[in-house]
Amino acid sequence: MPENSKSSQTPQKEFTDLKLNKQLLMATQEAGYEKPTPIQAKAIPSILSGHDILGIAQTGTGKTAAFVLPILKKLTYAQGENPRALILTPTRELAIQIDNHIAQLAKYTDLRHVCVFGGTGFKKQIEEIEKGVDILTATPGRLMDIYFREVLILKQLKILVLDEADKMTDMGFMPQVRRLLEIIPTKRQNLLFSATMPNKVVELAHEFLEFPQRIEVTPQATTAETVEQSVYFVPNTRTKINLLMKFLENENFSRVIVFVRTKRNATNIGKYLTRKLTDEVRIIHANKGQNMRINAMNDFKTGTVRVLVATDVSSRGIDIQEVSHVINFDLPRLHEDYVHRIGRTGRAFRTGEAISFCNDAEKYHLRKIQELIRMTITIKDFPDNVEITETPKEERQEMLREIDTQKKKDNPKFKGAFHDKKSKKTSNSKNSRKPKKSSSKSRSSRRRRR
Repeated sequence: MPENSKSSQTPQKEFTDLKLNKQLLMATQEAGYEKPTPIQAKAIPSILSGHDILGIAQTGTGKTAAFVLPILKKLTYAQGENPRALILTPTRELAIQIDNHIAQLAKYTDLRHVCVFGGTGFKKQIEEIEKGVDILTATPGRLMDIYFREVLILKQLKILVLDEADKMTDMGFMPQVRRLLEIIPTKRQNLLFSATMPNKVVELAHEFLEFPQRIEVTPQATTAETVEQSVYFVPNTRTKINLLMKFLENENFSRVIVFVRTKRNATNIGKYLTRKLTDEVRIIHANKGQNMRINAMNDFKTGTVRVLVATDVSSRGIDIQEVSHVINFDLPRLHEDYVHRIGRTGRAFRTGEAISFCNDAEKYHLRKIQELIRMTITIKDFPDNVEITETPKEERQEMLREIDTQKKKDNPKFKGAFHDKKSKKTSNSKNSRKPKKSSSKSRSSRRRRR
């Protein structure tokens, strides 16, 4: 079982207290890091001491620097041709974000870093690896693809990091991670970080970590106190769009991420907003090409565009400190994703606002999310000047089906309104087709007539 770090430990007040070398202190200062965050103050000394770490921290608290800085300190300088540290992430956006952090913090060192991910060609990534690499950041699928092309040697690996471990398990990467563990040296330092701790991550921690120190600066699935959370009950998609447009007319919504559940919703809502707001909108989801996703993220980060419409695949890789609002157009079905979505605002202890839209079928998910984060989200009154449209029949039926499914989850014996109707209809249909039995008297009468 993990050893808990002492809760009474006083966070270090300065980076100079963390035994970082001069090059790293200069880089942190230039990057605008004033003082260590709680996760940095607790994790950096433990990692430098060689412990395996189970880190639990809400998103936006400086978690990436908490493992990047000690890795840079331990590796010190470029050596050999093969990676000595490997950082695994579930999404391309997060891999790029981490690699950018490494570039920023390794500025005054000669350490070499490479980032590999899917959605783009192998050639350039392989060429970068062949030049020599000390720190490799990768998504699991692309890492294994390159490894089996026999251009990547992992025998010199000293440190392995699994970042966003909860999302790693949700996205089905664990078979690839376990295959990797069979390849790399058994004698290594392991670091596992996650904002939530579902059962799959607990199992992974037991399998992956050896006598780890558990560093938990906040209870798992905790949302940042700097984020104001609210929810509006909205009957249907058309009314959600009306409410969204009303918010975007407000100048205080200066940089907004709109999270939706599906790629189709992202495309449709993004196109609608683009017609209304011209060049202020970008869309990112899994079907978008990598260059388009990177360009969209950069445009949003620099302020060229004001609104980013995104699916959950991107909720873990957006590290932009000036996000003023997160709007959950659809509530996530994977409830832990709510924590990561709203963590895109209020980052680095800035203030932010998270607004959720909730229809009848989403009230179940709202309840589960509130149980997860252990708090009640404030319900706001629907604005009088926003048009409420009638719910189309097809959308109403879809919501009723979903509500039936939710009730079945809580009560497996529940049949559901649709089930009952279907059964009754089927039964009536069978009865109407079933031939009537003739009585013996009627059969005798027919024979006499013949």
